[in-house]
Amino acid sequence: MSDSFPLGDDDPSSYPQASTLEDFTRNLTSVRERIAGACRRVGRDPAEVRLLPISKTVNEARIRLSVEAGCRELGENKVQEAHRKWQGLSDLQDLRWSLVGHLQTNKAKQVACFASEFQALDSLRVAEVLDRRLQALGRGLDVFIQVNTSEESSKYGLPPDAVEAFVRRLPAYSALRVRGLMTLALFSPDTSRVRQCFVRLRELRDRIRQEVPEGDGVTELSMGMSGDFEAAIEEGATVVRVGQAIYGARRLPDSHFWPST
Repeated sequence: MSDSFPLGDDDPSSYPQASTLEDFTRNLTSVRERIAGACRRVGRDPAEVRLLPISKTVNEARIRLSVEAGCRELGENKVQEAHRKWQGLSDLQDLRWSLVGHLQTNKAKQVACFASEFQALDSLRVAEVLDRRLQALGRGLDVFIQVNTSEESSKYGLPPDAVEAFVRRLPAYSALRVRGLMTLALFSPDTSRVRQCFVRLRELRDRIRQEVPEGDGVTELSMGMSGDFEAAIEEGATVVRVGQAIYGARRLPDSHFWPST
């Protein structure tokens, strides 16, 4: 996968490291203003869009500052990193942890213990193992189905034409609360190609809700990151996953977090 950045996010240095409470307060205010501006352009209510701060690679001291500034939800890619942070920040009340990266079945037990949300469901085997672990703990889990709208072999996610059949199978896993669909858009400076990934996810969500009886709960659209979340909102995003615009540029390229094979 290319390490280029979409829609104006081509220069990660444009996101300086946030290291003080004032930095985080300023960055959150800026992101929320951008969310509100995108909503205004298409006649949407900003309250319809949930901001999910992505704290991957961020140390616990900086996360604590971001929480003080107003981040009450945190998204992580890697299970072990997320679990470690959950334990280390357990003194903070009412934090909600979301796993947004690919999950192997051997790590489902950890996710079932602490996560409030899983945004990368693309396997019935994972659904089965998660459901069993959650049932044993008496917990439920909000889930989003990951869709590979760009149809890149380097990305996880179901092909769009497999999603309807997948949704029909999910009621068998009662501990999983299906909330919507998630996608990673194409990494490209071509705005129209990036935007098409968002359009495709929205149209798929609408079709599922219309044609699949089991699709009533598929209402949310998690799409858009620091460089492209405004376009995602204009195309219907209800959740935007923003990391660098809040925490600052990461030292590692996106290929470190998303699979290359």
